Amino acid sequence: MIIKQLSIFLEDKSGRLTELTKILAENDINITALSIADAADYGIIRMVVGRPELAMKVLKEKSFSVQLTNVACLIVPNKPGGLYHALRILTDNNINIDYMYAFAINATASVVIRSASITDVIEILQKNKMELLKASQIYQV
Repeated sequence: MIIKQLSIFLEDKSGRLTELTKILAENDINITALSIADAADYGIIRMVVGRPELAMKVLKEKSFSVQLTNVACLIVPNKPGGLYHALRILTDNNINIDYMYAFAINATASVVIRSASITDVIEILQKNKMELLKASQIYQV
């Protein structure tokens, strides 16, 4: 249930994001989820991709600062209270969330969650019958 997420530090320079996505495209690496957080001189790109190990390798070869982080991807109903229910479970179990990002399509929403205790997150959510994506559902063969 652990998903590998890329975290890439990207200088605030025109065309840099385009270059990043070009490298992934040239290496047949699909982007499943993406989040950008900006600071004064750089951004942090967080993404879930189809081939995380290969993505890290090819990006490092092109001088990108990149690391892999363990995250979980939770599936919740795309309706009022869908996310609240899952967060309430985590809060009741003293789980602190470092960050998260999400997207919704039709009846479900996918939520990428990062916590210092990601194995605890997964265990607690599974114990409470919450649906989690498996790496095999995201990673390319």
